Amino acid sequence: MKRIIRIFFITALLPLVVACEDHENSDRINYQIDIATVQNPHNETSFFFRLDNKKLMFVDESFLSGYAPKDGQRIVANYTLLSDKRATYLYDYDVRLNDAYNVLTKGIFNVTKATQDSIENDSINIDDMWIGSDYLNVQFSYPGYNKTHFINLVNDTSKVFTDGKIHLYFRHNSNADSPVYIRTGIVSFNIKSLQTGASGSLLNLVIHVNVPYQASEKIYNLTYDFSSGALAPKRTFPALIQEKFY
Repeated sequence: MKRIIRIFFITALLPLVVACEDHENSDRINYQIDIATVQNPHNETSFFFRLDNKKLMFVDESFLSGYAPKDGQRIVANYTLLSDKRATYLYDYDVRLNDAYNVLTKGIFNVTKATQDSIENDSINIDDMWIGSDYLNVQFSYPGYNKTHFINLVNDTSKVFTDGKIHLYFRHNSNADSPVYIRTGIVSFNIKSLQTGASGSLLNLVIHVNVPYQASEKIYNLTYDFSSGALAPKRTFPALIQEKFY
């Protein structure tokens, strides 16, 4: 009799095990990866993040124990949609946060003669560059080993241009690191300070970068409308490793 009961219990349990495995596999398949800005003024583990397409997500569940990013932090979020909240007009979706990568988030650095040398201008590869949600986003790579690298977006007022555009410099300080491995990263610069009012909502931006094996700086021209927050096409993010850069 005990053997019959034991067999029945195992048989009854099997559908539950299979169902759990199917649910976990479904979550692994049905996920999305997007860059977003955290809204978390009280540093809580349940927080909002806003995608660059303006959709607002609430972290109802998370696989990241104790993860409480600061307000205004840019992240690359791997998440699964749980429930549609658009009918509430408060936010768009409850989500499960599967993983998150903290994006280096900075403002524009106004360089002076005193700080010019500390900024440096070591070469760096630009893998992608776009503007979204009032942030200039740059995916980059460089050869390095075990030292901290410094990344900045620089406004150098000593240089004058007459094309009516705003010229900024993407600067890299390798800190004399050894070129052993290829390191990758992503940074978001808040460019809201460049908006000059309703009449000046259209931003024509020129980014100067010292790239390897090129005699002159590489130039990136970008146009952004602050009033509409026009977006570039959706990005796909490769596996990013948290490297030592600031």
